Amino acid sequence: MRVAGFGGQGVLLLGEVLAEAGLDAGLEVSWLPSYGPEMRSGTSNCHVRLSRRVIDSPMVTKPNVLVAMNEPALRKFVKSVPAGGWILYNGEEFPADCEQPGVQVLARPFTEIADALGNARAGNMVMLGALLEMTGVLRDVNIDAALKRLVKNPRWTELNRRALERGRELMRESRL
Repeated sequence: MRVAGFGGQGVLLLGEVLAEAGLDAGLEVSWLPSYGPEMRSGTSNCHVRLSRRVIDSPMVTKPNVLVAMNEPALRKFVKSVPAGGWILYNGEEFPADCEQPGVQVLARPFTEIADALGNARAGNMVMLGALLEMTGVLRDVNIDAALKRLVKNPRWTELNRRALERGRELMRESRL
């Protein structure tokens, strides 16, 4: 999968949580971050691969899943998602000119949803919750263990857990 957005949106943390949880689950994992020298407000993305087989390359050129945290990231990577893939987009609605044949989309204002939970910076975890519900790839125990290692502040850990659950709910609601 590929996770993309601006620095400061939690792009790399989302990818790192997936990678750490994948290791805990006994999967083969690669996590390849990419960001500009300006970090915050600059572009940021990461490639994450989780597999039961040996991973030949950390690069993800045709992601099964694109997590686009803003419109510039969506526009940059949308065409790389093949038919049968998914796009999670942080926006009120998915831009019509970005639709791809055979690609499913979940567009929600994830940042606003996180803000209602207590802090807009947890938008990445709301998106991760939707992703986990969609794929079923990792168990909650693995995600919790990864969060405990990566997020040291108990206040943030609790907010992230609530955000993950809200993301799962959003995905379940979208299937109705």
